[in-house]
Amino acid sequence: MNYLTKILNANVYDVAVETPLDEAAALSRRHGCRFLLKREDLQSVHSYKLRGAYNKMSSLPRSELEKGVLAASAGNHAQGVALAAKRLGVKATIVMPVTTPEIKINAVRALGADIVLHGDGYSDCAEEAARIVRETGVTFIPPYDDPDVIAGQGTVAKEILEQAGRDLTSVYVPIGGGGLAAGVSVYVKSVRPEVKVYGVEPEDSDCMSQSLKAGRRVTLENPGLFADGVCVKKPGAETFRLCRENLDGIVRVTTAETCAAIKDIFEATRGIVEPAGALALAAAKKTAKKGDVAACVISGANMNFDRIRFVSEQTEIGEGREAIFDCAIPEVPGSFSRFIELVGRRSVTEFNYRMGEGVLAHVFVGVAVKDMEDRKALRQAFRAAGFHCIDLSDNALAKEHVRHMVGGLANFIENEVVYTFEFPERPGALTDFLSVMAGRWNISLFHYRNHGADHGHVLAGFQVPPQERGAFADALAQIGYAFSDVTRDPAYKYFLGRRGRK
Repeated sequence: MNYLTKILNANVYDVAVETPLDEAAALSRRHGCRFLLKREDLQSVHSYKLRGAYNKMSSLPRSELEKGVLAASAGNHAQGVALAAKRLGVKATIVMPVTTPEIKINAVRALGADIVLHGDGYSDCAEEAARIVRETGVTFIPPYDDPDVIAGQGTVAKEILEQAGRDLTSVYVPIGGGGLAAGVSVYVKSVRPEVKVYGVEPEDSDCMSQSLKAGRRVTLENPGLFADGVCVKKPGAETFRLCRENLDGIVRVTTAETCAAIKDIFEATRGIVEPAGALALAAAKKTAKKGDVAACVISGANMNFDRIRFVSEQTEIGEGREAIFDCAIPEVPGSFSRFIELVGRRSVTEFNYRMGEGVLAHVFVGVAVKDMEDRKALRQAFRAAGFHCIDLSDNALAKEHVRHMVGGLANFIENEVVYTFEFPERPGALTDFLSVMAGRWNISLFHYRNHGADHGHVLAGFQVPPQERGAFADALAQIGYAFSDVTRDPAYKYFLGRRGRK
């Protein structure tokens, strides 16, 4: 199949516009290279997805369209299909995950489509969509694994090469099922083969990366939901083939790195993009070399407002600008003052202290730092002054829970075991969790905070006598949620547990 011809003849501009390629100037100066942002967030549905959806639907016979069209989508493809259906005058039904941000659901409804909420991610929706197609005969519009969809998305690359000039060295593209990456990479390699093309995935949702390493399509059991626009369990067959042939590599990025890129894009454009929309810039920051000219596809901007709080918190971590320490301070007059002097003029982001029963008090402190070297220097200063110090900056338990609930050691609690749990953040999820775990063992500690992220995160303590540990383990295996034993974690031990450091 000649994809170059298909992309050059793709019918997208009845609904799409040629989006600008804007430079993030301040970020470019800091890194010594040029970051060019392909602003697909400026499309009418705030995503590139309308390109592939319209190219596919406009190529179908009218008899197929008259049956009505159906799509399975986390939101952006849904809006593309809904807009294309409205323009073409046909009925659209969209199957969306129950975890889809409300802003995307409302946008699809505003375009006149019917919505069916089902499952936690795209793969669940695809199964439900297949069932509806079998029962009703409606026409399914695939989100990525289709030549016409891939060709429509490939028009993004055509615009990039026309706008960037001959100095372009690399293009970074987010990957979910792979339609955008396939279309962009096949066009770039056909026209400018010397330009590198990198796919980008979240570390916890990397089905294409794992598939390319395995040489076959791999199915993820529980892909991360934070970047919901790329939450796919298995790449498409055609997209896998094209990505394997044309991509120069895949870069995996963390949630914190993604959040830092969201901030970078805001500072450069004053636009707030969704997590999937920031993946490309996060990867370019991570891998681009001095002198590179890197085009980053900003794929979408459909994010619920309440997620911004979580993004803001994670940004400082992603940029290495916050350090968190557990410092043991002697319970004697003057220790507190000496400790504060070492912090100096740095901004304190968190400070928790409570007098303990022993000779040492434990201070949980968050401090704004310039970079990793500044963080190391502060830790060394604490230790040089005689304060026993543990760096908790990379400790998930400390960042997710302990910093919000420090309040003293519970010396009276017997047989306590402590676990973290994760479940998809959706209406009723916390109630479902409590209904599973409550009742059999006394809950001695509980912390849950809804911060607009992909998963609900719970820290829970249970009083489980030694003779019941086997039964408790069996119960955990049946709950259906991801969990981890953190009873020995230092953040729990020194701030919430039965005994402090001696």
